[in-house]
Amino acid sequence: MLLLERRPVDSSLMRWTSPLLALVLTVTTGFVLFLSMGKDPMDGLKFFFITPISDLMGLAELGLKMAPLLLCAAGLTVCYRAKLWNIGAEGHFLMGALGASIMAVWLVDADGFWVLPVVLLAGTLAGMLWAAVASGLKTHLHCNEILTTIMLNYIALNLLLYVVHGPLKDPYGFGFPQSVMFADSALLPALIPGTRLHLGLAFGLLAAVLVWVLFARSFIGFQLNVVGQDHRAAAFAGFGARRLTWFAFLVGGATAGLAGASEVTGPIGQLVPQVSPGYGYTAIIVVFLGRMHALGIVVASALLALTFIGGEMLQIAMNMPKAVTGLFQGLLLFYLLICDAFIHYRIRLKWPSRQTTIAAKTVTGDA
Repeated sequence: MLLLERRPVDSSLMRWTSPLLALVLTVTTGFVLFLSMGKDPMDGLKFFFITPISDLMGLAELGLKMAPLLLCAAGLTVCYRAKLWNIGAEGHFLMGALGASIMAVWLVDADGFWVLPVVLLAGTLAGMLWAAVASGLKTHLHCNEILTTIMLNYIALNLLLYVVHGPLKDPYGFGFPQSVMFADSALLPALIPGTRLHLGLAFGLLAAVLVWVLFARSFIGFQLNVVGQDHRAAAFAGFGARRLTWFAFLVGGATAGLAGASEVTGPIGQLVPQVSPGYGYTAIIVVFLGRMHALGIVVASALLALTFIGGEMLQIAMNMPKAVTGLFQGLLLFYLLICDAFIHYRIRLKWPSRQTTIAAKTVTGDA
């Protein structure tokens, strides 16, 4: 008989091997799915994981997709370390894109080195403002942050759709819901000439380093860890839970807002309704896959970025549906949650005892 038994001490081995095991199970399941759809599974996995990054252009596209994921994940790591389950990175991202776009359109005729920093700052502040709404509801009205941040995501999306179909709509855009193209002074410079990779990746890597410094070298990072591990101990030590909640949410809003601002000032160059394919939601997977560690989220963001460009490659090369990207991301999260259970539990094989066997025979005989 198989039993799921609580471990006396959490397994540190499973904590770090769980993401690798989840990845192996995801690839295995993908192999079976390709086979069941009549596709060559080896070709499918090759087009998904290898072909997209087989040249410099592909690596640049990988970095392009990494940038918003890494920025959003860095902020969410701060929240999740404190056990603040902020699901609102997507809303912060959209508001950051909207705030930056409003500023860029307002300054469309301006020129100078100061334009880009002002546009990025506007997006960052917009993300922080949106996060402040959820933080205020949490600290002052004791609302569940999971519910409020999810609902705020949809409000942010509809607000963006309203603005891009209305006040910011390009009058010479042939009726398409898009803003005017931003001025060159409001666009991020390219990191590699001839590619779409921009300075946003540097922002993401810097954010990951700052998160590491925060938790490894700062007192406020120590406080966030204590609040996350034992709320009562934090209160006894005098760590202000309300202050730390505001700090975590504002950091999460700032990084995701900067990600949104970097997206519209980078590869797109204008505001469009499809500014995010779900970066804020995918960043949640990045955080847990990366074990809430700075280096881990860098590696995990690269892997999840690969699912975006791999999914696009499968659409082109094998006529697969667009949903294949979400399928692989969902499988990865599903297997990660299952594997993470074995950090705290283990499977034990328990044979029936002799007394139990005798009792069962006695009952059967009496019957």
